[in-house]
Amino acid sequence: MQRSRRFSAALVLSTAAGLGVVALPPQPAAAVTAPVAFTADDLPTWQTNGIVWALAQAHGTVFAGGTFSQVRPPEGASGTAQDAVNFVALDAASGAPTSCRLSFTVGSGTATVRALAVSPDQKTLYAGGYFGAVNGTQVSSLAAIDIATCTPRADFHPSVSATVRALAVTDDTVYLGGDFSAVGGSAHARYAAVDAHSGAVEPFQADVDEPGRAVAVSPDGKNVILGGDFFTVNGANSHALAVVDATTGANVRTYQGFIETNSVVKALDTDATGFYTGNEGTGGGVFDGRIALDLSTLDQRWRDTCLGATQAVRSYQDVLYSASHAHDCSSVGEFPDGRRHHLLAEPTTGTNKLGWFPDTNDGLGEGIGPRAMVVSETADNKYMWVGGEFTTVNGSAAQGLTRFAASPDTGAPTVPSVGADAVKPTETHVRWRASLDTDDTKLTYKVYRNGGSTPVYTVDGDSVEWSRPQMSFIDKNVTAGSTYNYRVTASDGAGNTSALSAAATVTVPVSAQKYAAKVLDDGAGLYWRYDESAAPYVNDTSPGDQSGIHVNAPALRQTPAAVTGPSTAIGFNGRNQYVYSDKRTTVPSQYSIETWFRTTTTRGGKLVGFGNNTTRTSSSYDKHIYMRNDGRLVFGVYTGSTRTVTSPGSYNDGSWHQVVATQGPSGVVLYVDGARAGTLAETGSQSYSGYWHVGGDNLSNWPNQPFSNYFAGQIDETAIYPSVLSADQVKSHYTLASAPADTVRTVPATADTYVNAGAAGTAYGTSTSLAVRGSAAYETYLRFDLPSAPAGTVLKSARLAVKTTTLSSAGSTDDISVLPVTGDWTEAGTTFATRPAVSQAVLGTLSGAGDVSTLYSAALDTSALSPALGGTYDMALTSTGTDALWLWSREASAAENTPQLVLTFGAP
Repeated sequence: MQRSRRFSAALVLSTAAGLGVVALPPQPAAAVTAPVAFTADDLPTWQTNGIVWALAQAHGTVFAGGTFSQVRPPEGASGTAQDAVNFVALDAASGAPTSCRLSFTVGSGTATVRALAVSPDQKTLYAGGYFGAVNGTQVSSLAAIDIATCTPRADFHPSVSATVRALAVTDDTVYLGGDFSAVGGSAHARYAAVDAHSGAVEPFQADVDEPGRAVAVSPDGKNVILGGDFFTVNGANSHALAVVDATTGANVRTYQGFIETNSVVKALDTDATGFYTGNEGTGGGVFDGRIALDLSTLDQRWRDTCLGATQAVRSYQDVLYSASHAHDCSSVGEFPDGRRHHLLAEPTTGTNKLGWFPDTNDGLGEGIGPRAMVVSETADNKYMWVGGEFTTVNGSAAQGLTRFAASPDTGAPTVPSVGADAVKPTETHVRWRASLDTDDTKLTYKVYRNGGSTPVYTVDGDSVEWSRPQMSFIDKNVTAGSTYNYRVTASDGAGNTSALSAAATVTVPVSAQKYAAKVLDDGAGLYWRYDESAAPYVNDTSPGDQSGIHVNAPALRQTPAAVTGPSTAIGFNGRNQYVYSDKRTTVPSQYSIETWFRTTTTRGGKLVGFGNNTTRTSSSYDKHIYMRNDGRLVFGVYTGSTRTVTSPGSYNDGSWHQVVATQGPSGVVLYVDGARAGTLAETGSQSYSGYWHVGGDNLSNWPNQPFSNYFAGQIDETAIYPSVLSADQVKSHYTLASAPADTVRTVPATADTYVNAGAAGTAYGTSTSLAVRGSAAYETYLRFDLPSAPAGTVLKSARLAVKTTTLSSAGSTDDISVLPVTGDWTEAGTTFATRPAVSQAVLGTLSGAGDVSTLYSAALDTSALSPALGGTYDMALTSTGTDALWLWSREASAAENTPQLVLTFGAP
């Protein structure tokens, strides 16, 4: 098989045109993340009306065999269906049928083609299955097809007593495996060999006791690898896998106890250094994954223990591609039990999955999905073809067949989910969940601030579907009291770029947020504040970058929150809503769990806990705080039995409460509202990799198990620490939650206009833009309804925010003065001729507003604004320079709520 693949590549250039292959223009080198060779972008391909069991290729033509009667154009394409009885030949580059038509039929029963293989010289196609004739030529479940003429060879007709399921071909021999007991009248239990030219049975005897499902020849032609359901080979114990001599069939290597007894080998492939198995199991404790073995020693190189039966494997350019329905790869440190992944790639040297994630559905029949794979190279490109029983590919209709090219890569990464916060007056933190690209793991992210066209930060990051780490950027070029917004894009190596993310807006505090700053200072490694306004991403405010994911849409931005200040809480329905951490992790022997909650539920539920799954209920779960039906709180760990401590009081009274649980060398301590509520002399817990959950997860078999695993109520300020918080630290957090905090109010303009000396009688009150210039004067007027200061506070900071338009000359190098307006004006009636009087007492200065479509702000004199709080205040923008500044007015949709004032109130 390996020799055939290498020889095929050498012949493509000289023969492709003769077979009617449509030549493609030269394509750029694939920009997928190496060593993956193919994009995940499926190409239009003719479809079957049944199952494709086998694929092979030669000269840029792909042969598909299976159980079907017709092929039809790709979904949405023109053309009519064609009869294709269990076989179709297709152009590898166009995906359309060629002129080669073969019908595989049988007198009784259902004919099917289960195996295809091409001779090393690419002149003959061999087909195995259950059939009695090919285009009327009598055969017996094994046929040889002359590729050049597309006709069955009448001189090749060995009789096979039952279904052929596997084929491998050398220059002179065809090896077959299946359900049969005799070939050419000779007894051969499920494996045999025949002459590749005459079909005469060869003296190869490799008898097994159960069906043979796969066969491969070592590259040197000395050995044959067998895979199937069997338990013995030539009388020797060897389950599912064996290596035999290519001439005699004698055992070379048996594998007793190597593969679980309830698992079988469904597929084999080889390359220059190794051979690979694809396995399927039934029942518990199965092996469903893949094994790599070295050809030199015949010993195992690695074993991928993902669950989800593997149907096909294909080694290509140091990558093992596989077709399966993998749903649980937690045993190799990857995704937990969840949705099925039907197409995967991993290096031939290890089990870590590479960035190639096209997908199918389960489809027809057994609901397995893809069942066969082959690579076809043309003069201009190379293609991974996949066949099976699927009916969709990448979410769109496509039945039986699909293909993926090496280039071009056209799919863009997903749009990043972005959040921003500022705990201190010296910096903002921008955070986003890594994007997903189905054929690129390494992506480039660019952060844009305040609408600017030049990124303020660029960084590369790796991600796969089950590991999309939080990325972050600390912006220290900020001013206290100012508001900033950030957008992020993701690009792959081909330059495909996502849309700009939604803007994440943050106002830099004038003074530090006391509670949040203390949590960070005390070393939180996960800190969820629940300030997001959109699902499903939860920012981690800590340096740990352990972001969270919403499940079933919890209620966002709930108020009042647990702590004073601008933060909000999250609400859960008590039925199916929760949040899980996005990063697989372990818990150290010393740790602390802290959260705030508010509820009136009488059904209990889990507040915070650790478990080994994400979108499904965990099977390992402890280190959790849960509420009983009576409102009492329980913290528990599992050490072979459940070990718990319970609060004496109930806390389902509708008020906000703090709960903290710590475990370390001194055991367990439970705190409620800053005070110790219970202790437990236990230093151990269950050790496993998993994820933090907030709002719900499994509670089966725990003491006083509540009616619900899920918490109904609000949760806020969840933090996990890799250390034991002291009693003083817990008390400090509780006290700081109610400490006075600054309040930020954003006040949009209620009226705005500008005047133009060059059109002295024109009013611009309905214009979507505003202008400022000294010579050939423009002046802008703004009106704001100022709020009153909250009780016990004063105005600590005030800034005016504006946004330049997209006009190429919108920015200005001149300083813009902000002045009080002392005269009367209206949007509709103010012109240059009727403009209001303006004071020369400067409120502030806007400088450096030189870019287009960018937010800028100017600090204003709080002593001038404070007396006007609770009333209306008018201000003008003027200049003495000649470089005009063009701004969006409040009427413009692009203005992002500017012009606006950002006011910060706090304790005197």
